[in-house]
Amino acid sequence: MTVTVFPVRLFFAVLLMLLAWPFAFAASLGRSELAVETETWWRRICDIALRGIMRAMWFCGGFHWVTVKGEPAPPSQAPILTLAPHSSYFDAIPVTMTMASIVMKTESKNIPVWGTLIKFIRPVFVSRSDQDSRKKTVEEIKRRAHAGGEWPQIMIFPEGTCTNRSCLITFKPGAFIPAVPVQPVVLRYPNRMLITLSRFPLRFEILWLTLCQFHNPIEIEYLPLYTPSEEEKNNPALFANNVRSIMAKLHNLHLLPITDLSFDDCQLSLAKGPMRVPSNSSLLQFNRLARRLGLRAGTTDTVLEQQASKARKLWGYTLGLGDFAHYLDLPVTDMLTELHSLFNQHGDGQIDIREYVIALSVACQPSKAMDTLRLAFGMYEAKEDRAIVEKDLASILRTALGVAEVDVTELFSAIDTLDAGKITHDDFCRFVEQHPDFAQEYLLSSRTTPSTPHTAPLVNGFSVAHYDMEEQTCSLPGQKRKED
Repeated sequence: MTVTVFPVRLFFAVLLMLLAWPFAFAASLGRSELAVETETWWRRICDIALRGIMRAMWFCGGFHWVTVKGEPAPPSQAPILTLAPHSSYFDAIPVTMTMASIVMKTESKNIPVWGTLIKFIRPVFVSRSDQDSRKKTVEEIKRRAHAGGEWPQIMIFPEGTCTNRSCLITFKPGAFIPAVPVQPVVLRYPNRMLITLSRFPLRFEILWLTLCQFHNPIEIEYLPLYTPSEEEKNNPALFANNVRSIMAKLHNLHLLPITDLSFDDCQLSLAKGPMRVPSNSSLLQFNRLARRLGLRAGTTDTVLEQQASKARKLWGYTLGLGDFAHYLDLPVTDMLTELHSLFNQHGDGQIDIREYVIALSVACQPSKAMDTLRLAFGMYEAKEDRAIVEKDLASILRTALGVAEVDVTELFSAIDTLDAGKITHDDFCRFVEQHPDFAQEYLLSSRTTPSTPHTAPLVNGFSVAHYDMEEQTCSLPGQKRKED
C-alpha cells in the first residue's frame, strides 16, 4: 500500500486542497470579523464547490462514505455543537461537511493554502501570546451564540485535546459558558485499526497509516438538542458534565467510561523528562483537587518562588487542616480536607507544607522537572552548607512522583561519592546530566504498575489508595489499553 495506493491518494488529496484554495479566497474577500455579510449567489456557489471538493478529498483518503445519524439542528436552535471523543485531525470531516466555525489558534491563519481555507469558515481565533486571549475567546463565542442564528454554528471539541477514545475526559467549560442550547455530536471510527494522535504522535505517521488503509469508516451522530436548566446556566461545569454523561451513554451500544481526568492531567501524565509521572501517581488526584479549588489559576514561576520562600520560613512546623486553610486563604471544605489528607504522611492530621509546594510545582509545570527540583532543594537545604540528607531527598522525590514510598538509598549513595552523608543541588544536577533517566533506573525500575489499584491501607495520601477506582477503567493518551 505504501508504494502503490499511498502516493496516489496523497497526490489527489493535495491536488484537491489546492483546487479548493481559489474558491475559499474568493468567498473570503471583503469579509468582516465582526459582522456577517449578506449571502450572495457567488458566495453560495463557492460554498457548494468547497463542500464538494473537500468531500472528494476525504474520499481520496479512504473515507468512501460517511454515515450520518440523527438530525442536525439549525443555528437558530443550536448555535454550538459539541463533538467528542476527539482523537485525530480527521475529526475535521464534520467541519468540512457543515462549514461550521471552530476555535483555532491565531497562527493557523498564516499557513499557506491551509490558512485561507480556515478563514473561510470564520473561526474564533485564540492567541497564545495574549494573556487575555481566553477571556476574549469566550466573549466572542458568547457574542456569536446569542446572535439568534445569524452566525454559522460553532463546532467545539470540549475535551480540549486528543485522546485514544477509550473514555471521555473532563469537558472544558468554554462551550457551555454562553448558557445556550447545544447539540452533542458523537464521532465513531468503527475500523479495527485505531489511528489516533495519542497512539501515533507523529502527524505524518497518522497520515501514512490512514492512507494505507483501503477503507476508513466514520460515523457522525447528531444527538437531540440539549437545553440547559437554570442551574446549568449558572454552573457551566455542571452543564458540561451532564452533556458529557449523555454522550457517554449514547456513544455506542455500551457505556463509554468517563473520568475526571482533564487536558491538564494529560499534560501531566505525558510530560517528558527525568521525572516522568507514574501511571498510578496521586499527582493526578492532586491536580484535580487543585484545579477545582482554583489553586492552579495564576500560578506562575514567580508565584511558585514566593510559595517556596513562604514554606521555607515554616521549616520545622507542620500544619493542621485549619492552618492549611489559612495558609491557602480558603474555607475548610470537604475538597480541601481531601487535599490536606494527601500529604498526611503520619496519619496525625499534620502536613509538611513544602510537599504541597512541590506537588503544585509539578502540576503547574510538568515539563520543567528540574525547576521543581531546584525549588524543592531550596526549601529543604540547610543554611550553613546548602545541602540535604537522604531523608530529605526521599521526601522530595516521593512527592514529585506522587507515590507512597520511594527507596533512595542507592540513588543517594551514587550521588554522594564522598560519603559525606549529604548532597547539594549542584551534586544532584551533575548526576542527572550523566543519568537523565535516573528515576527509572534507581527509583521505578523495580516498580510495576498493578493491573488493579492497591487497596492496602497506606498512610501517605500520595498512593494508589487515593486513586479513583472508576478512573482505572480507561486509559490516558499514550497509555496502551489492556487488549493492546
